[in-house]
Amino acid sequence: MIRKIIKIDKDKCNGCGACAAACHEGAIEMIDGKAMLTREDYCDGLGDCLPACPVDAITFEEREAPAYNEAAVLASKAKKESSYETLSQWPVQMKLVPVNAPYFNNSNLLVAADCTAYAYGNFHNEFIRNHITLIGCPKLDDVDYTDKLTAILANNEIKSVTVVRMEVPCCGDIENAVKRALQTSGKFIPWRVVTISTDGKILD
Repeated sequence: MIRKIIKIDKDKCNGCGACAAACHEGAIEMIDGKAMLTREDYCDGLGDCLPACPVDAITFEEREAPAYNEAAVLASKAKKESSYETLSQWPVQMKLVPVNAPYFNNSNLLVAADCTAYAYGNFHNEFIRNHITLIGCPKLDDVDYTDKLTAILANNEIKSVTVVRMEVPCCGDIENAVKRALQTSGKFIPWRVVTISTDGKILD
């Protein structure tokens, strides 16, 4: 069908992502640093993305395009919302969690530096999902978490431990606290360390 739909000028696009954030239907994605209309059937032709673009890279055009599919948009939104409902307990701050909380038993434990969730975009899906989450910052909290972590590991049936830290040196304290706790607990628990770079990439 011929209908009104947006057009993105790749040459003008500066990759800021404002249009993708403004598109409530999820029709626009950032690919290789440029905005792209990836789902024509998600574009309702109302143009909420136009005023969001700081370089006027988006305009309207009339051309052959699939009809707007509201049902598909709603289904996509519901799927995205459910995929981020992954936090399974509260509180998450290491200072606040009780040592003998029932959610620790038979759990996979995630021990993460505060900044990692902001640096790595897919943090919820990739790390929090199916884990009990503990967060902290050894520099800002000014505390050694070894004793608390040792008590959690020793008094509960923990299946695995994942440490997610930033590449910066101060994050080494959170990794070392987990190492000491694992040794002191007297248990053999599989564990791994994932390091996030300051530009949001997994280093190892």
